[in-house]
Amino acid sequence: MRVEVHNRCSDYTSYRAARVKSLFNADSGCNFDLVADLPIDDGDWRVGLVVGPSGSGKTSLGRQLFGEAAFYQADGWPGDRPIVDAIAPAGDFDAVTAALASVGLGTVPAWLRPYHVLSNGERFRADLARIICEAPAQVVVDEFTSVVDRQIAQVGALAFQKAWRRSGGQAVLLSCHYDIVDWLEPDWVFDTRTGEYAGRRLWRRPRFDLELWQTDWRHWPLFEPHHYLKVPRMIGATCYVGAVEGEPVCHLAVGTKNVGRRVEARACRLVVMPEWQGAGVGLRFLNAVCQLQLEGKGRLPGRRVTTIFHTSHPGLCAALRRDPKWRQVSAVLHGGNKRKSAATIARSGGATAGYGGHFRAVQGFRFLGERREAACGS
Repeated sequence: MRVEVHNRCSDYTSYRAARVKSLFNADSGCNFDLVADLPIDDGDWRVGLVVGPSGSGKTSLGRQLFGEAAFYQADGWPGDRPIVDAIAPAGDFDAVTAALASVGLGTVPAWLRPYHVLSNGERFRADLARIICEAPAQVVVDEFTSVVDRQIAQVGALAFQKAWRRSGGQAVLLSCHYDIVDWLEPDWVFDTRTGEYAGRRLWRRPRFDLELWQTDWRHWPLFEPHHYLKVPRMIGATCYVGAVEGEPVCHLAVGTKNVGRRVEARACRLVVMPEWQGAGVGLRFLNAVCQLQLEGKGRLPGRRVTTIFHTSHPGLCAALRRDPKWRQVSAVLHGGNKRKSAATIARSGGATAGYGGHFRAVQGFRFLGERREAACGS
């Protein structure tokens, strides 16, 4: 496909325009030309990236490829409804929440806010979730990642391309930032600065190491605002924090639970910081902590125990069901007797808040680790 961009405007002859031409030896500012040879006619691609500095023809190229109508416009967001209602209002609830989680907007309280009160990073991800749910056959996203910090930009690019590839459509992303290329893993890239085209290749996604800390509740205030429940801390729990280059990015608390004569670990308070949601660290972190319990290196040193984990987050539930290391063991629509729970806690010397009495669908999973994975593969 040969794409030609020829933009024309008036050649102004005002005093200031003439003086600028004289001072800077600029003959004219009225013409812009760009020719791009893009071998993408076969349609066997899902994500294309046009990258280059501002004013280098990215937007014009996008118009030539798919037309003005294909450009995503971040308008039409209602001011009186939360984004979970505004995205695909006639669509499936699970599909909407899955899209939000898949692009890294997994902070549930943000789902309950209207678009106009979200941060720039949250708006960016909400727009991506909306695109995924609407699933147009062709879409152009201008200024991709331009309004967010680079950490969110890179992780957001990674999260979007993974989710978008499942839609079957074609997306052309226009960006002036080169730092997202390896994270995005596009099928093709055209650089408007150099005029060079790069086709599909084996991209080397940037690698980062997640360091695991065993600690107490000292880091919880950093994560608590991003947890979807407002409940007391687990009594006697051991906490784990995952950190990248010394920066805490995810959190999990692990206590113990008696199951008949058997004891197993109980994990909860899993939180991934917003700027890292969508990078795939959450489930890997959870699995690593649960594997420590299974190997006797965790909450009960020297004692090998399985781990039980409960959540009502639709995206996380789906991910755990797909992971062969986990087995679903329960699914209830409401909590237990809150008064009975409060009385039990009070007898143990704890607070009298109590748990239960809600209508929150909670699903339970047990981590069986490598043994479960090996059994599934045999």
